[in-house]
Amino acid sequence: MKSLHCPHLFAWSTFDTERNIDFNSIAWIRPAGNILIDPLPLSEHDWKHLQALGGAAWIILTNSDHIRASQEIASQTSAQIAAPSLEQSTFPIPCNRWLQDGDEVVEGLQVIELHGSKTPGELALLLEETTLITGDLVRAHQPHRLMLLPDAKLKDKSAALASLKRLAELEKVETVLVGDGWSIFSQGHQYLHNLANLSVN
Repeated sequence: MKSLHCPHLFAWSTFDTERNIDFNSIAWIRPAGNILIDPLPLSEHDWKHLQALGGAAWIILTNSDHIRASQEIASQTSAQIAAPSLEQSTFPIPCNRWLQDGDEVVEGLQVIELHGSKTPGELALLLEETTLITGDLVRAHQPHRLMLLPDAKLKDKSAALASLKRLAELEKVETVLVGDGWSIFSQGHQYLHNLANLSVN
């Protein structure tokens, strides 16, 4: 797994040939149990790395399109799975916990519920107030430029814009780790603010 901007954060990726971008997964390494977010299949190297770091206690899925390799990894690590509360009635795999706006998954990891995306109640996660982790709604198909999920895939654009505006108000955010594309490692709040202003004009 690749080291990120903090010593306790790692990522691994798979290149998507249809969109010509990376799909990304995040591992937060913590003494009380590691947390994986939207986990893709692990290579043998990455699997050994994760095991050396203590495996996984929780897998958090930002939406039902990001189930990826969560069940396989959970079966090998005994990790529990958490997913969006608003998808509970239709979610395609069993989950141990349903997350909604304002929940604290564990200390330092806050849930932000997004609306208007392609699935109900998509989750964004705010880590230690300065790192925002997004699933599908906010992405980056080019370096140094955040973008919104294309209009054709949005269920409700006005609700999506309201959710984006809310993210843009997180003034302490420095890093935006996206599920799809290029992550932002500095001035994240400004990038979110710029995207919110561009999207409403």
